[in-house]
Amino acid sequence: MTANLPAAPSQDSAPQQALVMSTIAFTVCFAVWTIFSIIGVRIKQDLGLNETEFGLLVGTPILTGSLVRMVLGVWTDRFGGRLVYTATMLAAAVATFLLAFAHTYGQMLVAALGVGLAGGSFAVGVAYVSRFFPAGRQGTALGIFGVGNVGAAVTKFLAPFVLLSWGWQSVALIWAAALVVMAAVFWFTTGDDPVIRERRACKAAPARSFLQEFAPLKNLQVWRFAFYYFFAFGAFVALSLWLPRYLIGVYGFGLATAGMIGAAYSIPASIFRAYGGVLSDRIGARTVLYWTFAVSAGATLVLSLPSADYVVHGISGPIAFHFEIGPLTFIAVACVLGFFMSLGKAAVYKHIPAYYPQSVGAVGGVVGMIGGLGGFILPIAFGALNDLTGVWSSCFMLLFVIVATCFAWMHFSIRRMERTASAEASGLSYAAE
Repeated sequence: MTANLPAAPSQDSAPQQALVMSTIAFTVCFAVWTIFSIIGVRIKQDLGLNETEFGLLVGTPILTGSLVRMVLGVWTDRFGGRLVYTATMLAAAVATFLLAFAHTYGQMLVAALGVGLAGGSFAVGVAYVSRFFPAGRQGTALGIFGVGNVGAAVTKFLAPFVLLSWGWQSVALIWAAALVVMAAVFWFTTGDDPVIRERRACKAAPARSFLQEFAPLKNLQVWRFAFYYFFAFGAFVALSLWLPRYLIGVYGFGLATAGMIGAAYSIPASIFRAYGGVLSDRIGARTVLYWTFAVSAGATLVLSLPSADYVVHGISGPIAFHFEIGPLTFIAVACVLGFFMSLGKAAVYKHIPAYYPQSVGAVGGVVGMIGGLGGFILPIAFGALNDLTGVWSSCFMLLFVIVATCFAWMHFSIRRMERTASAEASGLSYAAE
């Protein structure tokens, strides 16, 4: 008599199964990772936090999720995504459960560190999914996986109603339960990636040393990619966390309304990441990044303009003007910004398996870590700028400076590579003659 065990995915269906389940799991993880974007507003009111303290609270999970990405990426390369992904979700579930029993600001910061483990799932998923697909399809596959960013919208849409009905502690308990269920489903519906299977069958080389895993990190190019992701992903996460607070402060929206508008920003900014992967495969990741940085620079410049009153000394006397970006205009421009950020996120990760096919875990982990750190640093910076300047739009002023730097660094780096390639080609032609 034999037990009826879940059937392992067939070789033909394994890539699709891994991609679908990894994307769903990442959606749940991302919803947990951004939980403070909603419950943090209520905690701020309950504890009387200032803007900087609020920024630190919502950014703390992002810190943990960023710092662990490099380690989790390497572990995935060595031990397999199925095991590491499941363990990561269970660990984050424990911390999210304990969050519901925190009472002081210090206790909440400690719990937030554990909640942040959910964000490390991105590096696991990238390393796991990329091994199932050839180079020509990796951009599309990783773009689809990145749609899991829509988890931020899930939290913004559902959490306010749970919070208003049963309190913010119930949000933490329900989100923790969702992680546990997802971990179990993922474990029983996925299989090991091809490299792990071959390694266990002694058909592939054993795992490399940690020193070899991290060797590519000496290349400046890796850190340039990481800075691109600091904006494309880090600023996306920061705005996902900050928009509800911004909309409440600037336009006087209620928490539920602000959460729904924040979801309207997060959903297209997440779903179109898959389209960014397709575009990167078709027209090249470099072209996609050029468009991302150019349009994002324009959008952040518009959003950085503060409300102001102007007085012009006219012929017949003073003429007063009032300027402000209305809520509809703000939402429209923010959604355009989110759309191009989603394209940029996919384009950055298209580069990694193309340039570093043997080190996707380490390089992808580092790039994800720096991008995630953007999601930690920027909310704190937004709060500090509010306290220092008293200008709500100061957050977009900062984002404009960052994206303009990304655009300039990429452009001049590409021009330098083109000049080097041209000089080498000229040298080879001369030698052939």
